[in-house]
Amino acid sequence: MHRLRVTVERIDGYCNLPMLIGDSFIVDERGRLTLPSGKHMCLWAMQSLMPMLILMPRSDPREGDWSSSSRQHMICPDPKGLVHYRIERIPEP
Repeated sequence: MHRLRVTVERIDGYCNLPMLIGDSFIVDERGRLTLPSGKHMCLWAMQSLMPMLILMPRSDPREGDWSSSSRQHMICPDPKGLVHYRIERIPEP
């Protein structure tokens, strides 16, 4: 299983939470989220991220599976916010 880093890559609108460019969190091998002290995560965006956060940590993706990529992108569903997230596998040591 891979650890994942989810990072705010850009914002094409206004996020009222506010999520800021560069904000990130880690999803570890057990599915636990680690956010930097004092930071938060939008539940609306988290709902959209969940399918990727469940599939991307797999070490054995099937051939042609979209989750086999080491990097994916997702845009928050808020049409006024349009927060772009980058989801990356953290290389194993």
